[in-house]
Amino acid sequence: MDMIELELRHLRYFVAVAEELHFSRAAKRLHMAQPPLSQQIRKLEQHIGHPLFTRNSRTVALTQAGEALLERSRYTLRRLDDDLETVRRVGRGEIGTLTVGFIGSSMLTVLPALIGSYRKRFTKVNLRLRELTTSSLVDAIRQGTVDLGFLRDAGKTEDLIVENVLAERFVVALAKKHPLANRQKISLAELKGEPLILFARELGPLAWDKTIALCEASGIRPAIVQDAPEWLTVLRLVSSGLGFSIAPACVATIQTPGVVCRELTKCPVSTNIELARRSDHLNPIMEAFLAEARKMFQGTGR
Repeated sequence: MDMIELELRHLRYFVAVAEELHFSRAAKRLHMAQPPLSQQIRKLEQHIGHPLFTRNSRTVALTQAGEALLERSRYTLRRLDDDLETVRRVGRGEIGTLTVGFIGSSMLTVLPALIGSYRKRFTKVNLRLRELTTSSLVDAIRQGTVDLGFLRDAGKTEDLIVENVLAERFVVALAKKHPLANRQKISLAELKGEPLILFARELGPLAWDKTIALCEASGIRPAIVQDAPEWLTVLRLVSSGLGFSIAPACVATIQTPGVVCRELTKCPVSTNIELARRSDHLNPIMEAFLAEARKMFQGTGR
């Protein structure tokens, strides 16, 4: 008899008999016939070299060796069950570590609610968050320092699987004192000759190109008077009257004194929040997060 049989089969047989102190009831509990059960208990006793039960026609009782084995068998089986459940939870993506990267503007979407919901559901996962720019996130995912990343307009990217989770319209941000600030909708052509405040192209090349393409499609090529790394900085500069900006619709939720955000007319393209991962890396924890993210972002287009 080897150790695997002793743990997974014979110990369970022994515990059932020891707890019932009745072979027929133990066999019924184990969903087996009594004679094979009695035979396996005898084999276990032979393997140990000592009787585990005293038997007569009326009673079954544990010997001192049997009492010692019962205590240790319960502990062993409990540990085994706990270990198997841990393995199952790993397989379901409920245990481990997950590093999620995100761009700042994604925090203006349902992402915070997603993080809160995920943490409540997967309490044993160590969820680590990193705020980066789109370009930096692409590098971090490729290098494996980030498992999943929320980017903006990364598009098709070598070595990554990138999926759109949110399509947003563009808005124009103006100082409240701007002559067009009272309008609900504005065309970019009406801003011809005015300076533009935008993030630096290296932070997100495709997002920057989309913005400039919008301007060119409207017949303007504005001078970029200031690069800013964060949307809050962009809006503060807009409020000072330094220029206007073109932003994702979620940016309008940032309450900035002296700034209004207005809908753009004739705007055929959207700006996309995307969820990216390495094409050669997917585990149960990532799969569970992806499923939660898709469900949360579904139907939230702006």
